[in-house]
Amino acid sequence: MDRQTTAPAIGRIAADMPQEGGHFTLRGVDGWLQGRTMYGGASSFLAYAAACKALPDLPPLRSAQIGFIAPVGPDVDITVSVLRTGKSVTQVQTDLYSGSVLAHRGLWLFGSARPSNGAVAAPHAEGFLAVEDMEQLGSPEGLHFIRNLEIRRAEPKGGLAKGKVRRWVRLKDRDGLDPMGELVLLGDALPPGSIRAMERQGPISSINWTFTVLGDSPVTRDGWWLLETSSNHMAEGFSSETLRMWNADGTEVMRGLQSVAIFG
Repeated sequence: MDRQTTAPAIGRIAADMPQEGGHFTLRGVDGWLQGRTMYGGASSFLAYAAACKALPDLPPLRSAQIGFIAPVGPDVDITVSVLRTGKSVTQVQTDLYSGSVLAHRGLWLFGSARPSNGAVAAPHAEGFLAVEDMEQLGSPEGLHFIRNLEIRRAEPKGGLAKGKVRRWVRLKDRDGLDPMGELVLLGDALPPGSIRAMERQGPISSINWTFTVLGDSPVTRDGWWLLETSSNHMAEGFSSETLRMWNADGTEVMRGLQSVAIFG
């Protein structure tokens, strides 16, 4: 495949992946690479999709803990196993192997709704620029997966603050995606906010990603999501990052934490 073009719809790739019980095989998923590894949102989405395909009666996704253990190449094998099923919560583990090496592990928490004992509304974003007023940004060299996305600025040029990045993001081809899978796919799409605090250019690598979904039926307008990464603390080659995601109206739909390795 010409990597200068958009990759096949990842929703269709996931829907068509060969299955034998709780084991899935994918070959040639090279349109979602960033350097020597697959974009973390894509590998996490494939693991999520495998869990949903192996266990079709799962309740809505509530949270996940993702470990980026080793580089994920274009050829992957995924195993799905149930850790525990309770009255309303099912916990699932996915292991993604690349070249027979364990490269990605996901712990997924799915939970059924039950009568609410109180309520707290999801936070609303402030100070963002309307997506309709912004122009498309270019694709950085080496990040092939970015060609599958439309990205627009959501902050004044120059940024909001040191250690923070905010952008509008939309998938070009959403065919075959369920709304929750779209959040998993796009929630890690931005570089860490620490990129704006680096004194010189150098490699960066996500080590893990933990997130909670705010609600069980995410919706937005025209496919646009507002994403933000923000460094909480950056020192000694590591950064603690908060990742947030809102819909086009500014209602938060996902919040996460991530550890990032800073090289160079």
